[in-house]
Amino acid sequence: MTLKKKKKETPHNFATSVLNYLNRSCTRLFCSPPTEEEKPRPSMLRHLTSKIKATGPITVAEYMREVLTNPVTGYYVRNNMLGPEGDFITSPEISQIFGELIGVWIISEWMGAGQPKQLKLVELGPGKGSLASDILRVFSQLRPVLGKASVSLHLVEVSPTLSRLQAQILTGNCSQEADAEDEPVYRRGETAAGLPVSWYRRLADVPTGFSIFYAHEFFDALPIHKFQRTEKGWREVMVDIDPEKPDQLRFVVAPSPTPASSVLIQADERRSHVEVCAEGGVIIHQIAQRIAGDGGAALIADYGHNGTKMDTFRGFKDHQLHDVLSSPGSADLTADVDFNYLRRIAGRDVACVGPISQRTFLKNMGIDSRMQVLLRNCSDMGDRFHFFSLLQHSRLARPKTVQGLNMDKKSPAPLPVAGFTELSFS
Repeated sequence: MTLKKKKKETPHNFATSVLNYLNRSCTRLFCSPPTEEEKPRPSMLRHLTSKIKATGPITVAEYMREVLTNPVTGYYVRNNMLGPEGDFITSPEISQIFGELIGVWIISEWMGAGQPKQLKLVELGPGKGSLASDILRVFSQLRPVLGKASVSLHLVEVSPTLSRLQAQILTGNCSQEADAEDEPVYRRGETAAGLPVSWYRRLADVPTGFSIFYAHEFFDALPIHKFQRTEKGWREVMVDIDPEKPDQLRFVVAPSPTPASSVLIQADERRSHVEVCAEGGVIIHQIAQRIAGDGGAALIADYGHNGTKMDTFRGFKDHQLHDVLSSPGSADLTADVDFNYLRRIAGRDVACVGPISQRTFLKNMGIDSRMQVLLRNCSDMGDRFHFFSLLQHSRLARPKTVQGLNMDKKSPAPLPVAGFTELSFS
């Protein structure tokens, strides 16, 4: 069967379509794995099978959202998933070197932007708060470099349990919760050095202004939609109950187009299987608009690819790969970030740099001797883990030549972007 050729969409139109789709059908979540062990929860499998029996097969995005963040049975509301006793370990938990390098990168970008008087640090999904703590240690050590700049930390975190742990690590006892639950800033605190820290449930609630956004292993945990190319066109992959085994789940292909398959697939897509994180696209769009309007930069560190991989949806339990449909709620679910998709959604208002491998990024930071400690402990992340950045176009602009009476003069060249050697503009 010959497929009809779709009208080619511009990046702006594609981003608009994604945003409209998300506004209609998705809920944006910012969440990190909690850290306090709780009592056993009701069965996630029973909850999912009841849901499917009532409404029919569910999307992979809905499956991930339920398994990871359901307020009663979700994986992220159970016990501590980080560290040796959990299901995975992140770079900040291995060594403080990682966070210190990110801190150096942030200061470098602040200097490259002309050293604005105010600097907002915005972290998405702060986990235990280890990364922010290491970054602030660098800021304390380099305080003379920052001069009189006003620095503040803004954490986007929906988990009250995690926010309390982060507050303990970052502010000790110097924090308090808001009186009303609907307050945009639901917790405020202050570090020992007097730096203000604020907690938000949504990125939209973070005040505007020059900001450096950073997200470490955040986007790979956001729900994805999965699509399969068929003879009848693109169809969405769904999660259903196995008719021969009522206590097991299986993947099925939707018999007809779904709202997501009609909106989220690029007209020029050549792969046979595609994963799209529409929620991640919305977040990137928000960040890009802020950078373009208020200045700043963003650094995303995550497992990912440049629009080449197909099936990356996987589970982790006890530091081992785990069947994503087996014992839902007992393992972490993740999918590699499609940086090409993020670049497309970011649009032309910002410059996109990377992605480059973590190994290359750390090497380019120029701290080889210290870097080896980190790389020896996470050799699997050296090439699969990537760094991706959003910047204002002016940050990378070539020097302008000014005509003089006797000689040509050039304005100062911009500082190189720390950690990156190959620049790719969107």
